[in-house]
Amino acid sequence: MKVACLQTDVIFGDVEKNIELVEVMLKEAMLGKPDVVVLPELWTTGYDLQRLDVLADENGKAVQALFRKWARQFAVTIVGGSIAKRIGTDVTNTMYVYNKQGECLMEYSKAHLFQLMDEHKYLTAGSTTGMFSIEGTLCAGFICYDIRFPEWMRTHTVAGAEILFVVAEWPLPRLAHWETLLRARAIENQCYVVACNRAGADRNNVFAGNSLIIDPWGEVVVRLGQEEGILYGELHRELVKEVRKGIPVFADRRKNIYQ
Repeated sequence: MKVACLQTDVIFGDVEKNIELVEVMLKEAMLGKPDVVVLPELWTTGYDLQRLDVLADENGKAVQALFRKWARQFAVTIVGGSIAKRIGTDVTNTMYVYNKQGECLMEYSKAHLFQLMDEHKYLTAGSTTGMFSIEGTLCAGFICYDIRFPEWMRTHTVAGAEILFVVAEWPLPRLAHWETLLRARAIENQCYVVACNRAGADRNNVFAGNSLIIDPWGEVVVRLGQEEGILYGELHRELVKEVRKGIPVFADRRKNIYQ
């Protein structure tokens, strides 16, 4: 499976312009013939939280229509980063995944809201899992702060996930945490981690970029720097099976003593 992560800058609060920029980068990414394309967190709005009541996509309809179109047009599976979705008076930070036929495989709303960036004041947390399948390979999607909750990610790998897709707007001051946490999640879950972060800055933050792909041994296969760019990487399902067979972590778990 070939994956492309679109590490794009996000223009604060400019939905129309952000869609235009992502479409240009998507067309460029398709020159590398990926099977899966991954977008960053809140790529339509950025962290313009105070205006999400106006900027948020009502029931996610507009972005889902885009994903259907792009997935069919480019014959690619889209792990759609996340967008602000308005449901009545609530706004969620929501990821959609669409397959090559333009069908929605999964909808997941960020389960853990990051109080340091005031998410809890403007967003409603989700409570469903991020499980989905790409052509027979079980996967799971997570959003930024979720990676600090290993028990949440383990819930998905115990259920069979072999690839964890992480989308983020992770700030530069905590870049070391970004890589360390992602490598830990790959090692302990013996799976691939595909992490797509944004580039650039807004009025309050400078973002880390450094999108990367980590293999089931915890080795960084490929990464970007801080600037905008496209990250390509190959994932091999056989390696997941080999690592899990070599060190049988899942078989050796003692669920009866975990409280």
